[in-house]
Amino acid sequence: MEISQVRYFLAVAKELNFTRAAEQCNVTQPALSRAIKLLEDEFGGPLFHRERRFTHLTELGRMVETYLEGVFENSRQAKQIAEQYVTLKKMPLKVGIMSTIAPDEIIELIAAVRAHHPGVELHLCDADAVSLRKRLIEGELEAAIYALPSDVPDDEVHSLPLFQEQMVMAVHLAHRLANQRVVRVKDMSNESYIHRNNCEFAGYADAILAEQGVTVSPVYWSDRDDWTLAMIAAGLGFGFMPEHTAKHPGVVPLPITEPEFWREVNLVTVRGRRHSPAVGALVREATQKKWFGERVKALSAAE
Repeated sequence: MEISQVRYFLAVAKELNFTRAAEQCNVTQPALSRAIKLLEDEFGGPLFHRERRFTHLTELGRMVETYLEGVFENSRQAKQIAEQYVTLKKMPLKVGIMSTIAPDEIIELIAAVRAHHPGVELHLCDADAVSLRKRLIEGELEAAIYALPSDVPDDEVHSLPLFQEQMVMAVHLAHRLANQRVVRVKDMSNESYIHRNNCEFAGYADAILAEQGVTVSPVYWSDRDDWTLAMIAAGLGFGFMPEHTAKHPGVVPLPITEPEFWREVNLVTVRGRRHSPAVGALVREATQKKWFGERVKALSAAE
């Protein structure tokens, strides 16, 4: 069964006249009649009573009419969706954003996508980096923006570096270290610590602190950076945070040294997976954007 046969059938069912149906479908009457006959052969019986002055549906024709209307409408909608997809007139794009990234730069990116590619419908979600990578690999997300500190390359994904930022020790104004320009790792020992549950350095930084004999005492655990910052400003402990996130009245960000901690935030896609034009649009805007004043230099294979 072909869609053209379905269209011809519905035209005859509406007009109850083969000549008018052929004109409506812009085909000759013999061509339309042959298509209807092929459809009848496939269904195993006549669909119309063909009478000189009164063409009407048979019982079989009435039974299949509703189903064929659904087939034709679904076909029309599928074609429309495909055209929108190819031309970027309307295309959803599911993107995951690491919850510890300061929102301002991300908002600039999604605004640029909207301005230059209005057909792309961005569906955003936030989570920790490990969860985002898992959802990306499983196909729930098409792209993700996150950072994962590791010395081992991740061969399953393609990562486009967007920006780097240093990790800082965020303290309140009256903290004993607040007037220093930087803080060494060993100076953090025995301090009360507010643990950020979604911190991508959890576990990774612990080993480095342990090597230097540094111990910190977690006194609070928080899923949200805004709550963490508020607790720091209240003098309840210090936070280990990205420099661009540690902005809050009453909070002093101190770059950590000996050693320094940096995170590289990437736009991540699955290596080898065929990506939609919407992903290409996102990549183009990400490479054109100046992240904290610097333009991305790398080129992406995701396009």
